[in-house]
Amino acid sequence: MAALGAGVASGAEESGSGKRVGLIGAGWYGKVDLFCLQQVAPVEVVALCDVDSRMLKDAGERVARWSGGGKKPYLFEDYREMLAREEFDIVIVGTPDHWHALPTLAAMEAGADVWVQKPVSVDVREGQVMLETARRLGRVVQVGTQRRGTPHLIDLKEKVFEAGLLGRIGHAEVCCFYGMGRNQVMPVVEVPDFLNWELWTGPAPMRSFRKGVHPKGWRRFEEYGNGIMGDMCIHMLDTVRWLVGLGMVERVSSSGGILVEKRGSGNIPDTQVATFGFEEFDVVWTHRTWGQAPDKEYPWAFFIYGEKGTVKGDLNKWEFIPHGGGEGMRGTALVEREEFPGDGTADGTNPNVAPGIRGLWRDFLSCVETRERPVADIEEGHRSSAACILANLALKLERSLAWDEKAGEVIDDESARELLARVYREGWEHPWRGHK
Repeated sequence: MAALGAGVASGAEESGSGKRVGLIGAGWYGKVDLFCLQQVAPVEVVALCDVDSRMLKDAGERVARWSGGGKKPYLFEDYREMLAREEFDIVIVGTPDHWHALPTLAAMEAGADVWVQKPVSVDVREGQVMLETARRLGRVVQVGTQRRGTPHLIDLKEKVFEAGLLGRIGHAEVCCFYGMGRNQVMPVVEVPDFLNWELWTGPAPMRSFRKGVHPKGWRRFEEYGNGIMGDMCIHMLDTVRWLVGLGMVERVSSSGGILVEKRGSGNIPDTQVATFGFEEFDVVWTHRTWGQAPDKEYPWAFFIYGEKGTVKGDLNKWEFIPHGGGEGMRGTALVEREEFPGDGTADGTNPNVAPGIRGLWRDFLSCVETRERPVADIEEGHRSSAACILANLALKLERSLAWDEKAGEVIDDESARELLARVYREGWEHPWRGHK
């Protein structure tokens, strides 16, 4: 376990020492985020929460092993009971997307600073309330958009964008051409006895349980998230926004649908193009779960075009290609397996991704002490999330949408405004209702 704390950035260990941590959503990425936190700071993991009893038990055993000494955290099925029973300095929300808002709001109200996975919400109104609550209570809220903490992309930002090597930028493209399991048939089956399906569903519409929907297949259904747009686009769109310094989207249009992979059980688009209009320039997103990527080197990536050159980048590498000849530049992902041998193991994550998560944790822990806003602050996470959600609404409504950030409203489109807050299932109250 000595290697777990190796490579801690200056001040990270001190700022995180003894912080009481709780995890809501102990599945794949909840554990990954917690593992990366324990790699950079000696926190005290007090409690874990999940509606899957097998997953929860496994997570408790792993955390005890990671922490050393074998001390197991308390285990809870309901996050409300966890927050009522224990006190936390930091709460991690690693649930499916339809469960991001309510636990985050409850944790902030309970006095904790929060790390929440992207997208911050499944509808725009949830995100607006999360941002307002963070500001009202003075909470530090970091969103898991890891590219903002990724070493090789920080290097790109400094060497190319801050140096002005692109000149005037006029266009950007972001894309994903992964299969995403979109064509998978998922039959209706009995709910397993280890899963509380009622609580898993929570505020989402109650649907029959399908084989494979839990733990990862839920992304194929719009009831629980925002499809590939909310899963993959947000990462690359947020990266472009961060690299260039873009604010909130002003207009959004989108087209697509289930055009090719029609046999799958999911209801999210297998093909989608969206144009995000910013004050400075447009960013165009394309995803297909079928066919080949136009650039096989960059199947999930961003491309930024300036008058003096072009930048290509993803989670593995980047390159700057100057126009008219001249020497370009390249960078590759930092791999830290020697310092962090857990990378790439069953407990860890992709070795090219883990440094970015650790970078965000160091930034978050520093901001917990200074009360400054972190690099992936809730406002930035909300802006990128809302842009993706608006793209899906534009697709559904078959028309472009214009956005007024100051008013927090769609401009001159009452039917679109009504869709900014999803209808919660009976027994659950949407936070916007109490916020208005």
